[in-house]
Amino acid sequence: MRRAARYLASSARLHILGWQLLLVAVALAGSVLVSREVLLQRVDERVDRGLALEVAELRRLAIRSVDPRTSRPFTDVRQLLEVHLERNIPEPSETMLALVDGVPYRRSAEEPIYRLDTDPAVVAALLAGSEPRYGTIMTPAGEVRYATVPVRVASSPARGVFAVAVFADQERAEVDEVVRVLAIVGFVALALAGAGGWLVAGRVLAPVRELRRTAQTITDTDFSRRIPVAGRDEISELARTFNGMLDRLEEAFSTQRSFVDDAGHELRTPITIIRGHLELLGDDPADRADTVALVTDELDRMSRMVDDLLTLAKAERPDFLRLEPVELAGFTEDLMSRAGALAPRRWRAETSGAGMVVMDRHRVTQALVQLAQNATQHTDDGDEVRIGSRLRDDAVTFWVTDTGPGVAPEHRARIFERFARGPAGRRSSSEGAGLGLAIVRAIAVAHGGNVRVRSGPGLGATFEITLPRSGPGPLPAPPSS
Repeated sequence: MRRAARYLASSARLHILGWQLLLVAVALAGSVLVSREVLLQRVDERVDRGLALEVAELRRLAIRSVDPRTSRPFTDVRQLLEVHLERNIPEPSETMLALVDGVPYRRSAEEPIYRLDTDPAVVAALLAGSEPRYGTIMTPAGEVRYATVPVRVASSPARGVFAVAVFADQERAEVDEVVRVLAIVGFVALALAGAGGWLVAGRVLAPVRELRRTAQTITDTDFSRRIPVAGRDEISELARTFNGMLDRLEEAFSTQRSFVDDAGHELRTPITIIRGHLELLGDDPADRADTVALVTDELDRMSRMVDDLLTLAKAERPDFLRLEPVELAGFTEDLMSRAGALAPRRWRAETSGAGMVVMDRHRVTQALVQLAQNATQHTDDGDEVRIGSRLRDDAVTFWVTDTGPGVAPEHRARIFERFARGPAGRRSSSEGAGLGLAIVRAIAVAHGGNVRVRSGPGLGATFEITLPRSGPGPLPAPPSS
């Protein structure tokens, strides 16, 4: 139990933390990846928008074809390209080129990260086509996105091409930097979530740790420790269930200990008697006969006691009863016949119920015969003993009434407990083992019923067994005698 509780506490805490960190990590990773894709998409959109603006501005200048410096028309395409290059300052990741008659003519003043005008493959790609176009090309500096616009001036035969290019990897490097920052922040958040989750899981599982500590303090002699419970969550319910289990264990061990002690004491007495007489056994035939008779009597008593103990032990088992429909009037009549053979008393049937009852015929007969036997032990020959049965609503009641000395109040409280004894009866040579009435109660309880005694000094005693008519089921506790 202790190892299981310790493993439950640690394993549950680690499982909670593990699942929490996994979910948080997945959420953070998903957020970083989605953020990266969104940022890259926005970078691409910004690059495309910048290229489109440069193209539109050049086309407006070409359409006007007027040099803003002199307010005169351009006479050469080179003038137009020079004016546009001078009026536009590229971004750090941009570069602008002017090509005339298929040859690089000028570029923007800022030094780019890679000289596109010196790369024949790039120049060839920029000169391809006779219409404005957009494209992508790979260079040693990474991916380059570009836009080209063919330019002509009416008074000049030269053919010009304006190209604006953006180093996309340089733009995306900023996104990668942002993603790295987000990843670092996410890692820190994951660590904080782990620390917080560990503390929260520890607080949630505190009742489980208390359960473990309580289990460690439990011994076979002390079941008094309980777990303090506050709240109504699943862990609190577990603690309540554990406390309830301890209550049942404490009661069971207490009952078992008392039962074993009492049984040991009761069985020790006849064994001691037998041993003592055997040790003193002589050669006299009369003494031997008396000793054999006494030993036989004690062995019979031990046998009856063991049978009674087995009956009480079986009373806790689900197969203790064999239920069947029983006709009450015939059952009561048969009971009177059995009781009449016990002893010469004035046996009288008071009333007899009529109808069908679901019960174990043999167990109920055993209980009522035991009550009748008790009545014979506390009455004399010729005394009256009354037996009756009554069917009322959903319950059937049997009773045995004698005219003996009755049961004193101090004995009524414990008379149905195991090994509890009242004073010796008039006709008994020795006290019994104190199991008969305990068996009666066990049979009644197994049926879902109860047993009680009504008595007063010198007024005799009435023992009543009340059972559910339709078989085992809860009945209210009997009223106080």
